[in-house]
Amino acid sequence: MSQLLLSRARLRRDAPAGALWPLLVPAGPDSGRVEAAHRLVWSLFADVPERRRDFLWREAAPGIFYLLSARRPEDRHGLFDIDPPKVFAPLLNPGDRLAFSLRANATVARGGGPGRRGKPVDVVMDALYRVPPGPERAAQRAEAVQAAGRSWLVRQGERAGFRASAETVRVLGHRVLRLARRDGDPARLGVIDLEGALEVTDPSSFLAAVACGFGRAKAFGCGLMLIRRMGKARA
Repeated sequence: MSQLLLSRARLRRDAPAGALWPLLVPAGPDSGRVEAAHRLVWSLFADVPERRRDFLWREAAPGIFYLLSARRPEDRHGLFDIDPPKVFAPLLNPGDRLAFSLRANATVARGGGPGRRGKPVDVVMDALYRVPPGPERAAQRAEAVQAAGRSWLVRQGERAGFRASAETVRVLGHRVLRLARRDGDPARLGVIDLEGALEVTDPSSFLAAVACGFGRAKAFGCGLMLIRRMGKARA
């Protein structure tokens, strides 16, 4: 795995970026801000027209972004203040406990027949579809959101070198974005925010998974897991 860099980029408030702030960080629906942020962050890495995405990003607050990349971000337009990138190479051992925060487009395959791959469906919407109508629907919906998000992360850990449980994972929120597409028909994108604690079981697999990102829609600010050390898990 090539060396990775972790950076923080803050959109400047002084001129000229300050004058453009309403356009660069639009108020209103989340969808508009995600699309604007997608273009902003891409400007830090689009050095040649044919460049493919080799970075992950996450909006921490309006105009503030965390970046995990194989290349240094370059502010060619004078829009950002960028902290000096830090090499992302944590030394992990089996049993290490980490606090994490993750924004993800979490999906599950549905509708595939024999020998056919199913269509990716947002795990939360898939779970909510199964909640029956009735006076307790609101409470059942809240429980379904928590259960769907936790189960998805547990499954991720089974193939990505970490262990998580329903007791150590919290779903902070879920929303559906409507993103413009070239054909004019908007795409619906489910975004879930999770946080909690995990235990590393295979450091090499875990770090490779963090480098690649979790879930789908990584171009739109999903998939970057932020981690910090908590100490050794008890036997």
